[in-house]
Amino acid sequence: MLHDGARGANILNIDLRARTRLPSPGYRRRPLIGRIQRPHHDQTRSGPFRPASSPLTFGGNVFGWTVDEAGAYSLLDALVDAGLNFIDTADMYSRWVPGNQGGESETIIGKWLKRSGKRDRVMIATKVGMEMGPDARGLAPAYIRRSLDASLARLQTDYVDLYQSHKDDPDTPLTDTLGEYAKHIESGKVRAIGASNYTAVRLSEALIAAERHDLPRYESIQPEYNLYNRASFESGLQSLVKTQQMGTINYYALASGFLSGKYRSAADAGKSARGQKIVDTYLNERGLRILKALDEVSEDAGCTPAQAALAWQIAQPGITSPIVSATSVAQLDELVKAASLTLTHDQLAKLSQASEWR
Repeated sequence: MLHDGARGANILNIDLRARTRLPSPGYRRRPLIGRIQRPHHDQTRSGPFRPASSPLTFGGNVFGWTVDEAGAYSLLDALVDAGLNFIDTADMYSRWVPGNQGGESETIIGKWLKRSGKRDRVMIATKVGMEMGPDARGLAPAYIRRSLDASLARLQTDYVDLYQSHKDDPDTPLTDTLGEYAKHIESGKVRAIGASNYTAVRLSEALIAAERHDLPRYESIQPEYNLYNRASFESGLQSLVKTQQMGTINYYALASGFLSGKYRSAADAGKSARGQKIVDTYLNERGLRILKALDEVSEDAGCTPAQAALAWQIAQPGITSPIVSATSVAQLDELVKAASLTLTHDQLAKLSQASEWR
């Protein structure tokens, strides 16, 4: 059964709404990428954009960084075997690794697509806009055009299911960006567009621009969201995605691994290359309180802290498909189990209370 209803839709309380009207949720609805088929009890998933059958999205940022080509093939094969089908990457992944130029993740995914013959079994999301080199950034039409063609070549496919603005470009008019996307949707190179790292106000402006100028609208948002970092999504974006029936594909779902329980003391900083930054960011009174609640809930539910953290997110209003990354098939197997984990009302409440930010 398909469930497209939004739960508890609220009017977004920002000044922009007083100046101009947001488009109706059904405005210019085009055939989108698919729908998540969910159990009958879940009739509250927000948004018509749905990675079909994929309550979790695999984050390809690890490819070309902490996962080599052979490891990526194993992970992607295991992902499809587990019944998940949505893969998120970006043109600039993994440019931050010494010696990399960007495009490494897309290249590995493209080789796997050609090798496996599974293009019709997965949905690919990629992004444009982050810096790829001198004068290679932003959302100007000419740059989008070049970047999309380069991404398609690396991915060895003739279309992407979701093409996302990686971050806002205030120097390029929204209508220029959306107008360029319209050309690629018309040509078949792009099936739908999304935004990443947009504020609620800026996303609202983009939706209004799309309606006023008869342009395609962003169908999804990719914000940071997890038990530790809730405020930026819940304070504005959550209401917007519900009223506008958008999909939410949130990143840092496990707070860089902190919510797995791997980092519990300063001594744990040495457990990974990112360990010191993780400890410095999350190992504080709030973080320890959340870990304690995760420990209690996971023991009660018979799962791991990571699975409990993901199950909590999947149950939140407006969330479509949290992004998870893994560096081994064993890690992936653990995370996949969260997709079928249903926490009780009391368990969800305990995690919500421990992570309350208001």
